[in-house]
Amino acid sequence: MSLLFAICLQFVNANAQDSVNFWDKVRFGGGIGAAFGSGYTDVAIAPGAIYQFNNYVALGLGVQGSYVRQRDYYESFMYGGSAIVLLNPIPQVQLSAELEQLRVNLNVDERFEDRYPYLNFRDRDFWNTALFVGAGYQMQNVTIGLRYNVLYNKKDMVYSDALMPFIRVYF
Repeated sequence: MSLLFAICLQFVNANAQDSVNFWDKVRFGGGIGAAFGSGYTDVAIAPGAIYQFNNYVALGLGVQGSYVRQRDYYESFMYGGSAIVLLNPIPQVQLSAELEQLRVNLNVDERFEDRYPYLNFRDRDFWNTALFVGAGYQMQNVTIGLRYNVLYNKKDMVYSDALMPFIRVYF
């Protein structure tokens, strides 16, 4: 009985130490971006945080907001959140899965609708779900790689392609 009590006490002590060090395992980061061109504007901010369980596994949450405008075509406001799983089978390789839910407010220019009526683009507000799977090369706090949206739908005009590069930074 004393042995069982000692094992339980050790387990409680280990959990108490882990809970004290919770914030030591939290890393903050995310992304910020801007692109400008002839009649094109794209501004985005996406802060996030991950909990690093060990050298191999991390889970995190993020929020994001963006504004995209292509003159004579469309303008959109997008905002939402995401959950991410990061796996490092070896220190230099990072595999990821990210579920993202965005609210999209799309305003299509009337001239665009008139030129391409068969595309059936129109003003609309909708929720867009994306599921990204990715792989990247990790160097300390920075990971550079590619991710693929398995739920990609070109007609939603949320992303221009299912495959996209990424740079992920967590401190």
